[in-house]
Amino acid sequence: MAKEDIFYWQALNRALDAEMAGDDSVFILGEDVGLYGGSYRVTEGLYAKYGPLRVRDTPISETSFTGLGVGAAMTGMRPVVEIMTINFALLALDPLVNMAAKIPFMSGGQFPMPLVVRMPGGVAKQLGAQHSQRLEHTLMNVPGLRIAVPATPQDAYWQLRQAIASDDPIILIEHDLLYFSKGALDVEAVPLPMHRAAVCRAGRDVTLVSYSRNVELCLRAAQQLADERIEAEVIDLRSLSPIDWETCVTSVEKTHRLIVVEEDCRFAGAGAEVAATLSERCFFSLDAPAKRVAALDIPTPFNGSLESASIPTVKDVISAAQQLCSVADPGVKP
Repeated sequence: MAKEDIFYWQALNRALDAEMAGDDSVFILGEDVGLYGGSYRVTEGLYAKYGPLRVRDTPISETSFTGLGVGAAMTGMRPVVEIMTINFALLALDPLVNMAAKIPFMSGGQFPMPLVVRMPGGVAKQLGAQHSQRLEHTLMNVPGLRIAVPATPQDAYWQLRQAIASDDPIILIEHDLLYFSKGALDVEAVPLPMHRAAVCRAGRDVTLVSYSRNVELCLRAAQQLADERIEAEVIDLRSLSPIDWETCVTSVEKTHRLIVVEEDCRFAGAGAEVAATLSERCFFSLDAPAKRVAALDIPTPFNGSLESASIPTVKDVISAAQQLCSVADPGVKP
């Protein structure tokens, strides 16, 4: 199949279709994944193609059907659990944290855990405080779980296929506002390792490290910064557990400046770990302290204007880069 532009949700759909066609042990379960085709169309058409035994609609009970996925994985099946939103994953923390993440370790490897749990997350459009949370920091703190955060249709396709083929429990966090974004998909391209970071734009003056939807934010900021003769290197982490530190370190050792950009709240967010670790590893390479651009430490407002003001913008990233380059190089005008 030739390279084509498709929606993010379509890339996920094709990945599921490919894995289900090639392995009868792969099945899907979750709320509205069957007849309805998923809240963001990700499972569209799969119920008709594979039937109700392999595309299973469940009751509204995240604890129960996530636990069912854990049990199925222990018997050798390859379940793909869809939790309708990361906010509902709070109800599934017991099977995720105490079962999926612990059973392979506690059984001495006797029970692999080929479980994939997909969930949308992030600030969308006026979904309110309870439906706009970024909970990646909570899941990152659980040894035994792996977390992928695809930002493009290409990565969504390959990272989902790689997750399904893995014998470890893997969570895919998909930003709500990415599902109907378009990008190139080449199913014949050689995929990056699942947890390898990617340099999306080369630069020499400052490193912008981000993930998920905010990668595009950084790319837009980098384009505008180039007009001011500030060349920003943009890194898409692609994974939050594990994190590809080597790619990040190589970039920071080249640019000598670091900005971590995330939609999560600033306090104890994913970016805090990234900034802390890279500050330790690159201490003697940094010309100035690392900067962080993150959401405000408040519940996300429902009001559209306040919601937008609570999360990072392109302007915020540009401002941080101007300040950092100005401190490190007095010849650069802020």
